[in-house]
Amino acid sequence: MSWQAYVDDHLLCEIEGNHLTSAAILGLDGSVWAQSPNFPQLKPEEITGIINDFNEPGTLAPTGLHCGGTKYMVIQGEAGAVIRGKKGPGGVTIKKTGMALIIGIYDEPMTPGQCNLIVERLGDYLVDQGF
Repeated sequence: MSWQAYVDDHLLCEIEGNHLTSAAILGLDGSVWAQSPNFPQLKPEEITGIINDFNEPGTLAPTGLHCGGTKYMVIQGEAGAVIRGKKGPGGVTIKKTGMALIIGIYDEPMTPGQCNLIVERLGDYLVDQGF
């Protein structure tokens, strides 16, 4: 299966009538493996900040999580595995695997829990597959 199929078929799937706004799979070096058409272009410093927070949890909390120029308040996640951000009625979930970042961005009516489920389920599957 191509990386684009993982984005199209798994990350952008319907859950209780809702969909992620945008999604992507990036290599840990910041290279884009696959993305939805409307996924924001991440700046190198944003990717560096995300990777640093996975390596040293809590580093993004004071400054916020930035994705494509949008600033999210960092909320609870799983140290070294998941970063979650919130901005108004929407947010972002980022799951780190051994080789990639799985990123899902959502807005109402999707709930944070639905976004977490979609992103983390694919991330866990990819970890199990050696990615």
